[in-house]
Amino acid sequence: MIPPQRNADFAAGMERVLDVYRRPYDANFPVVCMDETPRQLIGETRTPVPPAPGRAAREDYEYRRLGTCNVFMATEPLAGRRQIKVTERRTKTDWARFLRDIAAQYPGATRITRVMDNLNTHRPGALYETFEPAEAKALWDRFEFVHTPKHGSWLNVAEVELNVMIRLRAEVAAWQAARDRIRAKVDWQFTTDDARVKLKRLYPTFAV
Repeated sequence: MIPPQRNADFAAGMERVLDVYRRPYDANFPVVCMDETPRQLIGETRTPVPPAPGRAAREDYEYRRLGTCNVFMATEPLAGRRQIKVTERRTKTDWARFLRDIAAQYPGATRITRVMDNLNTHRPGALYETFEPAEAKALWDRFEFVHTPKHGSWLNVAEVELNVMIRLRAEVAAWQAARDRIRAKVDWQFTTDDARVKLKRLYPTFAV
């Protein structure tokens, strides 16, 4: 969602993020994007009926809720690195601990630029509520925080990565269900005898 025209705050925040994305790769000053998303946990209410000759497997569409969880995602776009953490909740303490996890992945970095949205849990006080003052200050000093503007979450690469992860999960589940439904099998034909003939060059030779 993009805000209405002539929004100076949005333009300023957007250009700040875009300038960060133009920085060349530097292992001493990595740019790491972070986002999070709540996910619902569900379970089956009835045991699926397995497939039988002439009949596909059957599953009930009814499900029961098993609560929710939170998924943190951190990604370093220029290095192709990702870090995921699942937590029961999305609190300031959970965020602070994930921040420490990210810092631990870059022990040699001078300063880590962190691109993220402006949630009320993303505040310096969260570190001081979670860790002793010395650790909180040391951790805070390791980061440069860059916030996406309001209505600008699409500027966060980590949000893109989360959407890819969620979409892939759905696609993989659909693929698995379709393959199972038609009872797709693999008829493997390549044998040891075939290998010894067709791939003879791979075998050692022995003097007679």
